[in-house]
Amino acid sequence: MNDEFYMSRALELAREALADGEVPVGCVIVWEDGRIVGEGRNRRERNRDALGHAELEAISMACRTLGGWRLHKATLYVTLEPCPMCAGAILNARIPVIRYGAKDESMGACGSVLNLFEESFGHRPHLYTGPCQAECAGLLRDFFTKVRDK
Repeated sequence: MNDEFYMSRALELAREALADGEVPVGCVIVWEDGRIVGEGRNRRERNRDALGHAELEAISMACRTLGGWRLHKATLYVTLEPCPMCAGAILNARIPVIRYGAKDESMGACGSVLNLFEESFGHRPHLYTGPCQAECAGLLRDFFTKVRDK
């Protein structure tokens, strides 16, 4: 399996979030052997919880799946650039590789507003954009266009 396969799964989760009235963001965490060990999607509206981000849900599931908090052999795929809260969780979980689809010009903490991964923390994940950038961005753009039109 390759990066496009995993990002496609994250996109499926983003579409589930969209169908539930959420901002369409999906996330998967893949262990070094290729297993998906965590999945998540936005659930802030449904759960009325500011912590209901896709990355946090996926990290939590991965920790339960693996029986520990150190995700040091994982890659995180997410359809939208992580916010500061999610970037902090990524740092704390020691996830070494992050791949995201769309940039987030208003809350992005991986280069759009700032890059937390360039700061002097004890852990520095490798950060990559893509694959499926256009599809991730299009899904979000369509969602926010519909929200503004209402």
